[in-house]
Amino acid sequence: MTLKDVAIRGVETAGPDASVPMLANTMDEKGVGSVVITEENRVVGIVTDRDVALTLAREADPTTLTAADVMASEPLTMPHDAGLLELVERMDVESVRRVPIVDDNGVIVGIVTLDDLVRLLSVELEHLASIVEAESP
Repeated sequence: MTLKDVAIRGVETAGPDASVPMLANTMDEKGVGSVVITEENRVVGIVTDRDVALTLAREADPTTLTAADVMASEPLTMPHDAGLLELVERMDVESVRRVPIVDDNGVIVGIVTLDDLVRLLSVELEHLASIVEAESP
């Protein structure tokens, strides 16, 4: 199974000049925990709900800030043909919960989050449990 098989399509994206309030509204309206920051469909950063919360706590007027001011620059991305184990290892090493997935040209095609992986693991564990049950005396 490769990342293109599990990546969530329709990733929420914005440009580096998007305002922090706009990013917060997007996350709220779409029910997501991050917005991937792109230029010409290539990943240049990521803003998470945590980034927005910390910005709101620190800044007197966060409405003047943009994605470029608060984003994690050069976030971990993974190629769409990479495997799940490679992704999990990289997420562990990099200590990240969200990874944009890119095609061979570096264009964003999806995202995989820690929550997605936990859901997938849950389904796979149910399948394994069914096999064990079927084979048990």
